[in-house]
Amino acid sequence: MGEMTPNNDTTVKTTALAAIVGVSARRIQQLAQDGVLESDGKGQFKLYDSVQRFIEMRSREKELTKSEKDRDEAEVSMKKAKAIVAVLEAKELQGKMHRSEDLAAFTEDLIFTIRGMLLALPGRLAVDAAATSTAADAAELIRQEVYKVMEELSRYKYDARKYEERVRERRKWDSDGAESDDE
Repeated sequence: MGEMTPNNDTTVKTTALAAIVGVSARRIQQLAQDGVLESDGKGQFKLYDSVQRFIEMRSREKELTKSEKDRDEAEVSMKKAKAIVAVLEAKELQGKMHRSEDLAAFTEDLIFTIRGMLLALPGRLAVDAAATSTAADAAELIRQEVYKVMEELSRYKYDARKYEERVRERRKWDSDGAESDDE
């Protein structure tokens, strides 16, 4: 007998097609029921057409799987980012983490406090320094007043309530600003 060369009209049974494409005979039957593969109604399939249809179906499945995977990865990434933001916001509200703009504002407050204390020195010392008899006495008077200022500054403490108040105020401003942008 001569060798048979498949052509466009060559037909094969369900089990042969399943073996060729590497799936079960039941899967071939399901694909025929779904309209992916065409059967002659007697369990025979055109080999060339069926293999081409099967390859196209697999290609579409892989594309869908890749896009689903990309979508799932993006969704997971967004959820992680939201979780990180939520943790940071909670830490901020608990006073365990501070925004740079809030630290800058508190530093500015401290600098203005120091500035006010230093600018008050000449007024507080002018009369007393003029009443001293020597430059050494004036220097000692000034030194004592500077020490008093430093003592007052050493008692300057971080106030968690003030920070929390500032955060809540800023959040209100942020949400007011967001609302006005939407309008």
